[in-house]
Amino acid sequence: MIKALLLIFDPITTWDGIFRARRSMVSIVLTYLLPLLLLVSVVEGYGLVHWGKWQGDFSRLKKFPAREAVVIETGQLLLSVLVVFVGAKMIKSIGETFHGRHTYPQAFTAVAYGLSPLFLFHLLDVFPKMYPWVGWSIGIILSIAALYYGVPRMMEPDPPNAFGLFFMSSLLLLLVSGLVRIVMAEYLRGTFPKLQVIVTDLAARLPF
Repeated sequence: MIKALLLIFDPITTWDGIFRARRSMVSIVLTYLLPLLLLVSVVEGYGLVHWGKWQGDFSRLKKFPAREAVVIETGQLLLSVLVVFVGAKMIKSIGETFHGRHTYPQAFTAVAYGLSPLFLFHLLDVFPKMYPWVGWSIGIILSIAALYYGVPRMMEPDPPNAFGLFFMSSLLLLLVSGLVRIVMAEYLRGTFPKLQVIVTDLAARLPF
């Protein structure tokens, strides 16, 4: 969480530290990405249980059972991890179109850290009256600002290609994360009743 804040307020120094550390993908996932996502999931889950979300055409406030909140937040966590892995793959592929020889770990590091402001601002979703696009909009803007420094630093493209790689990477991550936000926001609004039945059934099977 502290690293996510540093990427917002002191991105150049923070990216330099990340570059020098050269941590493995496993280390990044276990000691940075998952703890951040778990923290956000716990806070959001607390909000779903105790404050709920507005649902339906008549805007009724629904408080979710704890089991159901666990399933929802687990699903969102897995989708967030998927965004990082898929986003890294896409950015590596984009880099190859610029004749770069980037590795997947380079792209993964850039995406995992670069999207951390977006994940951090999911915390705003804890408030039931918060419009779901507010946190995403603030977070993705701050993530794009972080990636402006992070993509060139971590992937080391040729200077003429640096801005193009940053722009295309940011655009793809915006689209992918935006798609996930649509799915989650619409589910919490009650737009997918069949999916709600599946989630309720899964929640009923939890051993607590």
